[in-house]
Amino acid sequence: MPQKAADILVETLIDWGIDTVYGLPGDGINGIMEALRTRQERIRFIQVRHEESAAFMACAHAKWTGRIGCCLSTSGPGGIHLLNGLYDAKLDRAPVLAITGLQYHDLLETFTQQDVDLDKLFQDVSVFNTRVMGAAHMAKATALACRSALARQGVAHLSVPVDVQEEAQEDAARSPRNKPHPLPSTPAEGLLLPRPGDVARAAEILNGASRVAILAGRGALGATAELERCADLLAAPVAKALLGKAVLPDTHPLTTGGIGLYGTFGTHHAMAQCDALLIIGSSFPYVEYYPQPGQARGVQIDRDAQRIGLRHPAEVGLVGDARATLEALNAQLRRKTDRAFLEATQAEARRWRDTLSRAVDEPRQPMHPAVPVRALSERLPADAVVVTDSGHNTGLTARYLDLGPGHAFGVSGLLASMACGLPYAVAAALAFPGRAVFGIVGDGGLAMQLGELATAVRYRLPVKLLVIKNNTFGQIKWEQLLFLGNPEYACDLTPIDFARAAEAIGARGFSVRDPAQLGAALDAMLAVEGPVVLEVEVDPNEPLLPAVVSESYRKNLEKALAQGTAGAEALRAALGRSPAREMLATGGG
Repeated sequence: MPQKAADILVETLIDWGIDTVYGLPGDGINGIMEALRTRQERIRFIQVRHEESAAFMACAHAKWTGRIGCCLSTSGPGGIHLLNGLYDAKLDRAPVLAITGLQYHDLLETFTQQDVDLDKLFQDVSVFNTRVMGAAHMAKATALACRSALARQGVAHLSVPVDVQEEAQEDAARSPRNKPHPLPSTPAEGLLLPRPGDVARAAEILNGASRVAILAGRGALGATAELERCADLLAAPVAKALLGKAVLPDTHPLTTGGIGLYGTFGTHHAMAQCDALLIIGSSFPYVEYYPQPGQARGVQIDRDAQRIGLRHPAEVGLVGDARATLEALNAQLRRKTDRAFLEATQAEARRWRDTLSRAVDEPRQPMHPAVPVRALSERLPADAVVVTDSGHNTGLTARYLDLGPGHAFGVSGLLASMACGLPYAVAAALAFPGRAVFGIVGDGGLAMQLGELATAVRYRLPVKLLVIKNNTFGQIKWEQLLFLGNPEYACDLTPIDFARAAEAIGARGFSVRDPAQLGAALDAMLAVEGPVVLEVEVDPNEPLLPAVVSESYRKNLEKALAQGTAGAEALRAALGRSPAREMLATGGG
């Protein structure tokens, strides 16, 4: 049969190894939908309930697999809806191809229906962005989009007018310089390596320091063994940015856990006392949690030269693949015999875990929000995939859920967007068939994209959602109190019965308030084969605090509580309990 432009598009996607497209049908992409329908044995189309979710899923797919994630939307509002999930991919450097429809090519910018110039709209979010002008343009444009997404680790965008999708290849007018030839369907292979002289300078700095700390992020995920070797040689505690949570097991003796608002006593001690900092694959943005200016010499490893020195001064930037760069660096490091700094940091890390345990062990109603997270942690299968949404639930997961060697973890990183949790979980279940997938989400974020539970039901995905229900935007509330000392305002939520909503959508639903019933409910959730929601009602007053609360935050808290924050007495009581009490104590690290 004669090939149309849409056929060429989908064949090129298949050539580039794209096996899944997330999206919603619409009249602006009818030609593309037909090309997908006739090739559904070779490429699957996952129907979502909102285009924002399609983009989140494509981003998560790219993070999980390392391959191109692909999302598809119709013209106008469909393309607009993609943007939030695409910015998630841009900021976390995930290779994603976004395909959008457009109105008829000769009606564009004439105020026709859904006449949105998506080329201009996508300029900021994309590393490659073009409008396909005809069937003769399609193959090369699509191949370049795929290549750019992979090579530049970002979003590529193709917008295709609805009539161009239907143009037959034999009818396409080809310009004199457009000579058809195939483009290789993979980018050039090869490891990116730093210059040998830079490696030698980095080793000199690290060997000469007496108290080295390491900050590892998502870029270090493929280099666990090399990171472990480096940390051991340098007697360096490893703090983990959120996207790097799975780079070392949470119980590993060399890691201190998270950093920043989700940090620990151990991380605070390491950053406050180190005289050198090695950053590996991280752009953790909150500079107040790094060593003080002038305190620590800096070495940074990153694939992207743009990221070197952004957060902490880097005397040496090693631009290269984390695994290969660490191998080269480790060969020049001398094992430190003085382990006092590491041992002191490990003592603070143990004190942190003991402090957290006291909160979890306290039986009361409503329960501490960490209780269900720790209970799930103790039941995680060895190959579990865990996602979280953005909010108070993120901090609970960062601190109370221990990942092991076989686990994977995902979340919206630099964008920190709410509503990512359920779409990430759907993408994980599709990317890793046979593995258990768990989403730890809040009631605020889940309400934004609850419809995607129907996607999990439609495709019979084993997505298990633990909903931390506190009927408030918990993180936002504590940010209002901490950051400026303002009373909480407009953070309370109208309660939703997520267990009943899950049953209405076609999933299983459970609800727990009494901690004595939590274990049985979690076991029942684990026994369900398909999608399931376990809603756990928790104390809405439990604070989200950094491990060591600064004097300015302490003053802001007191100011906000004194100015009439609703439920101030309950909030004061929560601040007096463990672990908040220890976080507020002076000399906490």
